[in-house]
Amino acid sequence: MMIKNKMQQEFEERDESQPIRLNKFLAESGICSRREADRLIETGMVTVDGQKATQGMKILSSQQILVNGKKIAREKEMILLAVNKPVGIVCTTEKKWGKNNIEEFLHYPKRIFSIGRLDKDSEGLLLMTNNGEIFNKIMRAGNYHEKEYEVTVDRAVTPEFLKKMAEGVPILDTVTRKCQVRKTGKRSFHIILTQGLNRQIRRMCEALGYRVAKLKRIRIMNIELGDLKTGEYRDVTPEEMEALYRQIKSSSNLPEADRKERGRKSESENRRTTKNNRISQ
Repeated sequence: MMIKNKMQQEFEERDESQPIRLNKFLAESGICSRREADRLIETGMVTVDGQKATQGMKILSSQQILVNGKKIAREKEMILLAVNKPVGIVCTTEKKWGKNNIEEFLHYPKRIFSIGRLDKDSEGLLLMTNNGEIFNKIMRAGNYHEKEYEVTVDRAVTPEFLKKMAEGVPILDTVTRKCQVRKTGKRSFHIILTQGLNRQIRRMCEALGYRVAKLKRIRIMNIELGDLKTGEYRDVTPEEMEALYRQIKSSSNLPEADRKERGRKSESENRRTTKNNRISQ
């Protein structure tokens, strides 16, 4: 009998007799992340026992939940795949892309979705799961989890270019977080990011006068692409999953701004409590 790791145990040993937030239920059903579930609810695509769902509502697993008219049930077994996404495939489940969306391309027998995205022109490691609870813990920039890429550009990589990339580049009304960059060839380099702005590496290069010719993700945290062939996938090993669990166990699901605000409120409350204690003494 296979011994399951803690991540699998937590996913599979959920108490289904207790009410649960609808967005969490959808995330645990392999539909999408909680954030995307909120969008589905807001746009009226989700019904509960025949009635249009509302944000923040709680449901029981025994109720009839439909998304786009299809009945949804919580998955019993956790799935986590490492996929080598080819160029030309889009990280979405939207049907308008046809066979070019990742769901149709993989044709996996169970409902899964990608943890984060690689743009259509990029390739490499993509994680796919039915566990929506780990999505934000892996992808939130505030958790500082590493993602590593191989990049080829259209002209020679200079020491000045590497220095500017590492120190931070102004894009999208902000400056990118400091990162690790090293030259690997005349026109190629490796870069390790701990944030994930939209088309971040391409925009960083463009801001410095370079154009990305090839972009390939080779690692997400402890999970590596390795020799996985383009277009193929594999199960993340129990050892990899256990190491991943240890890294995300204390990670937050909240956006960085919300987490900072919660921290400020907690600090303020602690100061008030300390002051009140002093007064009462």
